[in-house]
Parts: sequence; C-alpha cells; structure tokens
Amino acid sequence: MNGFGLIERPVTWVALAGFMGTGKSRVGWELSRALALHFVDTDKLITRVVGKSIPEVFEQEGEGYFRACESEVVERVTRLDHAVVSLGGGTFIHEANRRRLLERGPVVVLWASPETVYQRTRHSERPLLKTSDPLSRIRTLMDEREPHYRQGTIHVHSDGRPAEEIVEEVIDRLWAWADADAGWDEAEPVAERASD
Repeated sequence: MNGFGLIERPVTWVALAGFMGTGKSRVGWELSRALALHFVDTDKLITRVVGKSIPEVFEQEGEGYFRACESEVVERVTRLDHAVVSLGGGTFIHEANRRRLLERGPVVVLWASPETVYQRTRHSERPLLKTSDPLSRIRTLMDEREPHYRQGTIHVHSDGRPAEEIVEEVIDRLWAWADADAGWDEAEPVAERASD
C-alpha cells in the first residue's frame, strides 16, 4: 500500500522554480514530506545520469550540453505523478521547458533578494558565480531571468523565513489555486459569461 490515496492534498504534482539559493531544494523536500509525495531534484538527477557534478559538466561539456540534459530531465519529470520537483535555477528560463512544466501543473516560484542569494551561495561551486563580483553577477542574472520567473503559477518570498513557514504558505496557495482551477472547469462557457 503506497498511501498516496489516503491523504488529502491540493495537487499530486508541483514544480518549484526560481533563482539559485532561493530555497527550492530545502522547501521542495519539506513540501514533499508535508504532501506525502516523492521529491525529485532535477540537478541531482542530472548528476546521477551524467555521472559528473554540475561544475564538471559545465567545465568539460559546456553549458549547452547541460541545458540539453536539463530539457531531457524536464521531459521525464513531467511524466511523473505524486511528485514535488525542484528545478535548477536556469531550467524555467527556457521557453520549451517552461511551457511543458506549466502544462503539467502548477509551478511555484521562490524569490529572494540578491543579498540573500549571495549569502546562501557564496561557499558553493556554482559555475555561473565564478566571477570577481558574484553579487553583481547575481543581480544581473536575476534581472535577466525575472520576466521568465514571473510566468510561474504561484510566487512566494523566501527571504528570512524558515522552510516550514514557506511550505505552509505554498500549501495554502496551492489549495487556493486548485479550488480556483476546479471552479474554472465547472464555470459556464466564456462566450456566455462575456455578455454579463
């Protein structure tokens, strides 16, 4: 008995997007536990499949190869059910990935300030931050990516908040989304409503 049918939950599939260091892995893991769903981290999936760390993939194969792996992984995770999927920071930027993910289910975008991201990532080996001024690089990348992230379904800020509190807000927002979505399905045809 897998127990998936025994819990009431707003969704059986959800993805977390957002810039690196916004808390996707931690919040995703906690969210998967709260909803009794599997947790899938796309970056970890790529490193398992390719057999190299992400910095190694960037260095040896290049960013293009990494993005191709990312697209393949998106195709796989959108076929899953009963999953919380944590996406790599750049995954949602690419239109084909974004479209496929949004067609599959809700995408929760986590937001944090550039300073918070810098604090959380400054000791990591992230290829995109290998620069003399990582904070400035973070600001530039966040500005470039913001219009793409804005296309997510639900938006939640993670600055200075414990993961449990963020998870609670995400679940509340997912219930509201699911209720609105169900109401939309039952609504009368748009043409009739337009005459109101």
